[in-house]
Amino acid sequence: MHAVGIALQPIVILLAAAVLAVVACRLLSLPPIIGYLAVGLALGPRALGAAPDDEQLRDLAEFGVVFLMFSIGLEFSLPKLRVMQRDVFGLGLAQVAITIAACVALALAVGGAAGVDWRTGLALGGAVAMSSTAVVSKLLVERMELESAHGRAIIGVLLAQDLAVVPLLILVPVLGEPAAGIGLAIGVALAKAAFVLAVLLLAGPRIMRAWFGVVARRKSTELFVLNVLLVVLTLALVTGLAGLSLALGAFLAGMLISETEYRYQVEEEIKPFRDVLLGVFFVTVGMLLDLRLVMERFGLVLALLAALVAFKFALIGVLARLAGKPPGAALRTALALAQGGEFGFVLLAQANAAGAVPDAVAQPLLAAMILSMMATPFLVGASDRLVLRFAQSEWMQRSLELHRVAVQSLETERHVIILGYGRNGQHVARLLDAEGVRYMALDLDPERVREAALAGDTVVFADCARREALLAAGVMRAAAVVVTFAESAGAVRVLAHIQALNPTVPVIARAREDADIARLSAAGASEIVPEALESGLMLASHTLMWVGVPLNRVVRRVRAVRDEQYGLLRGLFHGATDEADHADAAQPRLHAVTLPAGAEAVGRALDELALDELAVQVRSVRRQAAGRRLGAGEAGPLQAGDVVVMLGIPEALAAAEARLLRG
Repeated sequence: MHAVGIALQPIVILLAAAVLAVVACRLLSLPPIIGYLAVGLALGPRALGAAPDDEQLRDLAEFGVVFLMFSIGLEFSLPKLRVMQRDVFGLGLAQVAITIAACVALALAVGGAAGVDWRTGLALGGAVAMSSTAVVSKLLVERMELESAHGRAIIGVLLAQDLAVVPLLILVPVLGEPAAGIGLAIGVALAKAAFVLAVLLLAGPRIMRAWFGVVARRKSTELFVLNVLLVVLTLALVTGLAGLSLALGAFLAGMLISETEYRYQVEEEIKPFRDVLLGVFFVTVGMLLDLRLVMERFGLVLALLAALVAFKFALIGVLARLAGKPPGAALRTALALAQGGEFGFVLLAQANAAGAVPDAVAQPLLAAMILSMMATPFLVGASDRLVLRFAQSEWMQRSLELHRVAVQSLETERHVIILGYGRNGQHVARLLDAEGVRYMALDLDPERVREAALAGDTVVFADCARREALLAAGVMRAAAVVVTFAESAGAVRVLAHIQALNPTVPVIARAREDADIARLSAAGASEIVPEALESGLMLASHTLMWVGVPLNRVVRRVRAVRDEQYGLLRGLFHGATDEADHADAAQPRLHAVTLPAGAEAVGRALDELALDELAVQVRSVRRQAAGRRLGAGEAGPLQAGDVVVMLGIPEALAAAEARLLRG
């Protein structure tokens, strides 16, 4: 038992450090990968030594790469490639090919002096050509740029790099063979790969669909997950026994499952395994780094870092321009991809183990790649400022974009701004249009904007995360703003701009998780609609009716729950509003009044104003100075700039507004 405790000690230390590092990265809005790398650097055998350089740990970490390649295989589909073929097979593969060719040429040029040859150049070229799919794709999601021009170019290049990994994983391990037999070794490896690929791709889809159908009909989540693990690891074993990489088998497994109707469920089930094992992989990558050697050759590390980032930035920027990308999009694409990647680590480790890349080169390059990944969030964060500074046409393009938005909103007053025109945004727009309420929608998907605009919808192509786009859309004179996307980090960024521009405008936001409600409310959202609550209410109401509960009781129950959740809806559905034939003019409604400096109500409490005598209820007070919504009982003396939200019929609201504002 004592021996077990000693064996567990480094694992517990490693886990504790990883948890703390990931928490720190989340707080600093950095990718968790950086935390994992830092843990490996700090606790590895070449630093503090708290985590030993264990062969079993490295074997476990390799499964992280296996599941990453499996996930990439799930995304690999011929329709997707056809849509992105120019970015993938043009821009992406050109970047990989030119990088490898440049490294081979450099190795041949300095080969005699440095003791390297074309094999070293090929291995280094493959490693350097890779960018970080995990870091860059996460940054694009957080910045809501996946559908932008540069976002699609970046994803295309990353997909090309991921595809290029497959032959490189076959070639790199055999580069250590003797020079006389290396051609034969490469030929044998490629022949094996071709045979395995042919067998799996010809017979695999039919077998995979039938087998997954058998498992899915058992309706057991546990069995389904076990089956996914079995398929992934079996195909990895097959390619491993054939002398190929485990990752290649996992990629093929993903490809086969991607052609079935089970791919989305498989993707969700495998995600926890992939993320945890990838974390272990990045920790072991950090452990590979010899800090002593790096510090001794720190100048070389910095030189390699500068050369890596500068070369990839220049190459990708030039290729993007040749591919017809605008200067701004080309610069953003180059900035996002000018770093090393996770598969670069894998290829470098394989080349080092095969003897194709000596330690004296592998260690400084590994350090430079890690540092480049750590710098990526800061480069991407500064991309807007850099592009506006160095791409003159970006100013013109931005101005034209804002001009189109401004032209659409110029004659609009008291309109609703819809941020995001996906399914939720379109539903909101339809209802507003049916009630004759004018709206303007902003979206970053050019195809969606084009088709919606042709259909007559008031939607324009613009980035709602930019302050000037909100200004052009008329946020200063809008009646309300609706944030339809559920990505909380992007919503908070948008809310910050809205609060700075027009803190009195009500903002209705969407929350995917209940945990996001407090964050969005603190950022300035007037009301938050949690998806989990609304879907639960609909499920419950339909269930209650099907089991025989009367409709009026179901409606009252749903209203009671909504009253507890939504402050602005409390009391909205009671009393006369239940009469279907009541005139619209007699229906209670919400009305917001902003108090100017000389208003009668400034300095007085709500009780003193006796608005209830007018049959008006004060639902909340939005205090600009506090940056939050206050209940009627906690507002205290009213201040200039307060927004008083009242509920009542139109005549009563008009009388209450007059009482609040008279000077």
